[in-house]
Amino acid sequence: MAILTTGKDFIRSLEQTGACGVYAPLEGGYEGRYQRRLRTIGYTVFNITARGLGDVSSYLMGNHGIRPPHLGKKNIGQEAMVGHVQFIPPIAGYHLENLPAKSKGLVLWIIEGHILSREEIFYLANLPKTQPRIKIVLELGGERYFRYQSLQDFLLAA
Repeated sequence: MAILTTGKDFIRSLEQTGACGVYAPLEGGYEGRYQRRLRTIGYTVFNITARGLGDVSSYLMGNHGIRPPHLGKKNIGQEAMVGHVQFIPPIAGYHLENLPAKSKGLVLWIIEGHILSREEIFYLANLPKTQPRIKIVLELGGERYFRYQSLQDFLLAA
């Protein structure tokens, strides 16, 4: 029978460092338990994937442009051949503005974090220092048991 963990050490570490790297079993389930515990103590958890993020700083905290698919329709002589640019608000900034009044903050739970570069992980590790209401949990890979460490420690070790 497995020992039930309360997750207090993980939550304490996340609140102290602001950004944690997580190694979770590949069969899943553990991350949901820790997300539920974060919601219970007052955090809002937002799940995103690292694939397709592009420029992480622009996607999370700045307005950035996207080009929607043209679906076979092209404008002749009116705009660029690659299509027009639509600007969307920053994902993390938008969620920060719309947090409930009693919320402790926003936890960005990013899966597939092993594809990010060192510079992008460095940005994510320092984001909670500039935005104290944001906490980062970055899934870095699989492990036999749920293991976590500070993203700063991960950068020093790598």
